[in-house]
Amino acid sequence: MPITFDHTRIRVSDLEKSINWYCLTCGFEVLKRTDKSPSGNQLAHLQIPGSAHKLELTYSPDYKVEFPEDLVHTCIRVDDIVEHCDKLEKAGVEIWPEGWKEKFTSGGNKMAFITDPDGYEVEILEH
Repeated sequence: MPITFDHTRIRVSDLEKSINWYCLTCGFEVLKRTDKSPSGNQLAHLQIPGSAHKLELTYSPDYKVEFPEDLVHTCIRVDDIVEHCDKLEKAGVEIWPEGWKEKFTSGGNKMAFITDPDGYEVEILEH
């Protein structure tokens, strides 16, 4: 059997808040939750329908979430980036770079970012 890339784990400071954010803004669905892993963490495995790769959110009450700036980001692809970003912006999600809509419609690079509740960046690209 060939090697496959299964999931990426990120630590979060509020599991419920992060689950809701990733499901509402990025289209993830909860596959599985674990209240106590062998190492004592609470886990949520999320996946975007049609994607093989999963995102594992890990919460531990005694762990302070910190990471070097710009070390980690995830990326999602959408059919229509303008429509998706417009929907997010109307829901109160900050999209960057600033002026993204004007840049996209004037032929600029169609790449945007949003930031999750812990500061992790999520890149948005068009298929």
